[in-house]
Amino acid sequence: MSSLFSISFVIAAVAAGAPLLFGTLGELLTEKSGNLNLGVEGMMYMGGVAGLAGAYYYEQAAGAASSGAVAAAIATVCAFLAAAFGAFLYSVLTITLRANQNVTGLALTIFGTGFGNLVGEAMGNAAGGFVAVSQSTKNVFIGGIPVLKDLPVVGKLLFSYNYLVYLGLALAVALAWFLDRTRTGLDLRSVGEDPGTADAAGIDVTRYKYLATCVGGGISGLGGLYVVMAQQQGVWVHDCVNGKGWIAVALVIFATWSPWRALVGSMVFGGLSVLRLYMSWGGNRLAPIYDIVPYVATVVVLIAVSIRQRRESQPPASLGNAYFREER
Repeated sequence: MSSLFSISFVIAAVAAGAPLLFGTLGELLTEKSGNLNLGVEGMMYMGGVAGLAGAYYYEQAAGAASSGAVAAAIATVCAFLAAAFGAFLYSVLTITLRANQNVTGLALTIFGTGFGNLVGEAMGNAAGGFVAVSQSTKNVFIGGIPVLKDLPVVGKLLFSYNYLVYLGLALAVALAWFLDRTRTGLDLRSVGEDPGTADAAGIDVTRYKYLATCVGGGISGLGGLYVVMAQQQGVWVHDCVNGKGWIAVALVIFATWSPWRALVGSMVFGGLSVLRLYMSWGGNRLAPIYDIVPYVATVVVLIAVSIRQRRESQPPASLGNAYFREER
C-alpha cells in the first residue's frame, strides 16, 4: 500500500465516519441517562433537512449579501434544534407518559425519515426542481483549514476537513471529560444505573433524563447535517441518511458506552464504508459485497459484544426501563 493511497484512504475514512460519530455520541449521551432512543436515524433526517432549509432560506433572504460562514452557522443551529425537538417528543412520551422506549424510538425513526423526505422534496419542488445552497456555503463544508491544509502530508491528514469534523472530535473529548471528570456527569451516570437511588440522593432524575436525551438528539442531528451539506454538497437527496443512524446505534454498543472508543469505532466503520473505492480486487462484480461490509461488521460487533460478560462492557443498568418514582 503506497503512502499516497494510505493518506487518501485515511482522509476518506475520517470524512465518512464523521456522521457516524455524531450519531454515536448523541445516542451514547442519551443511553447514559437510561433512555434507549432508537430514533437516531429519524433525528438525523430531521437535522439534515432543517440545516439545509436554514442555510437555503437565509441565502434567499440575504441575497448577494449572504455569507457562507453565517449560512453554515444557521444550518448548524437549525439542525441541532430540529433533532433536539424530535428527541423532546420522544422524552415526553417515554419519561413523562412512560411509553415503551423501543416502540417510541422506532416511531421517531419512521416520523423523522418521512418528515425529512417530505420537507426536502417540498423544498425542491418549490425551488423549481431541487434545492441547493450557494457555492460559498458549500465551500465551508468541503474545505479545510486555510494555509495549514497545504502543508505536505500533515496538512492533508490533519487539516483538510470541514469544521463539523473538528466539532465532532471536540465533542468526543468534551463528552469523555464530562462523564468521567465532572459531578454533573457522574450524577447522570448514576441516573442511568439506578434512578431510584439517584432520586433518593436528591438528584432530579426527570431533568437529567430530559436534558441528556434532548441534547443527545441534537448532537445526532448534526450527523444528518454532515450527510446533507458535506457528503451531498448541499443538495437534498431522497433517503440520503441511508441507515447511518442504525449503524450509530450499534456503534454505541461496540464502543461499550465510551466516547473514546466511539471515536475510534466511527473512523473504522467509516473506512469500511469507503473500502470499495480503494479495492480493485473483483472490480464491479464485487462492488455490492463491499457495500454490505459495514452492515455485516455491525452484526459481527453486536454478537461479539453480547458474548463478552465483563462489567465495563455492559450497558447502564436501567437502560430501556421507565422510572416510576412511586415504586422507589
